[in-house]
Amino acid sequence: MQLRNFLGIDFILLFSTLILAAFGILFIYSSGITSEGLLISNEYQRQIIWAILGLVLALIIASLNYRRIYDLAVYIYLGTLVLLLATYIFGRVIHGTRWIRIGSFGFQASEFAKVATIIFLAWYLDSTKRNQKTLSRFIVSSIIAIIPMVMVLLQPDLGTALVFIPILLGMTYVAGVSPRYIIFFGLSIILGGILMLLPLWQTSIMSNSIPALMLLTNPRFVALCFVILCVITAISALGFFRYQRRYFYWICYCVLILNISLLASFVTQKFLRQYQMMRLIVFINPNIDPRGSGWQIIQSITAIGSGGALGKGFLQGTQSHYRYLPEQSTDFIFSILAEEWGFFGGVIVFALFLIILFRLTRIIRMSTDTFGSYIVAGLVSMYSFHFFVNVGMTMGIMPITGIPLMFLSYGGSALISSMIGIGLALSVHVRRFLH
Repeated sequence: MQLRNFLGIDFILLFSTLILAAFGILFIYSSGITSEGLLISNEYQRQIIWAILGLVLALIIASLNYRRIYDLAVYIYLGTLVLLLATYIFGRVIHGTRWIRIGSFGFQASEFAKVATIIFLAWYLDSTKRNQKTLSRFIVSSIIAIIPMVMVLLQPDLGTALVFIPILLGMTYVAGVSPRYIIFFGLSIILGGILMLLPLWQTSIMSNSIPALMLLTNPRFVALCFVILCVITAISALGFFRYQRRYFYWICYCVLILNISLLASFVTQKFLRQYQMMRLIVFINPNIDPRGSGWQIIQSITAIGSGGALGKGFLQGTQSHYRYLPEQSTDFIFSILAEEWGFFGGVIVFALFLIILFRLTRIIRMSTDTFGSYIVAGLVSMYSFHFFVNVGMTMGIMPITGIPLMFLSYGGSALISSMIGIGLALSVHVRRFLH
């Protein structure tokens, strides 16, 4: 790396990332300690190796001009889709999701698919920036994000699949796509999720059953509603084009949201397993299934609450050492940290993530190249979604979706892919005034 490029690196961003990775190694080590003080896991050693590899890759990428991947974006995206397809066909199911295994080596293609999608979507948005507010631009962008999203959902990996949604919305917003298209997509996703969960919610939580809600799972009812809503949409669209009345447009807009949400909720029910749907519902009331789907949330809240202001001390946690926390080195790493370092430790993690997001946002504002800005916008969306969903999940205010905490959770694929993203952001920062 040239001295000029090295000095141009955003060291605040780099050091904040490395501190979080170091915290992750510490608490992955803690997660491997039993109540008798015995170390029964070497996960922390692997995490150290992956962290070093991730740092090296980040620095190599930072030293290179990110514009070189502009012409390779299509091939990177298509290559990742091939990997996702290979994972679905040949992958082995480990902890509920599919992995590609080659001997003792394994990786999750879905983690790298997020970065590949960001790069390709940035390329497309940059190449179509002259048609900034057109509907076709948003539709194509949505297709680019939805294809890998569906392939990941089929593995099945609900948590990682959901990440593609904020990536799409964040990047298209920065790219100047009309807000009404972004709101349309966002409302469709939210309403679709609600319609998907209502039947399960009323059977699992409500004391008084509402039979009408079960119609949402009836194929004939959904098909009838779909046809009726399509007719209303067609009539309102015809009225708008014929009479140019805005209320026809908004009727079409709202009905189309309802129609897409209804169809998406029905289709998603066929993809998701029962345990995944229960994970989405027990955060409302974990005591519905305290020894099943609600166990993780209950134990995580207990661990965080027992940490108090300053925590019990490093390696002094009880929930993790007595093995009460499932997936404690991956999805619930924050619970261990909060138990042993308390509220103070949690604030430090929050502050470091906020610094990372602030520095990335600063790069977006300062970069004179839209391709670079769009890449960093996708990274901001990805990191922030991972952070808020994972930490919210451990606190019981978000449903459990099996999404890791970037830079801290155990896992080579997640750590290396997130470090690759940091490398791309550093490369954009170094060349922020070049175009």
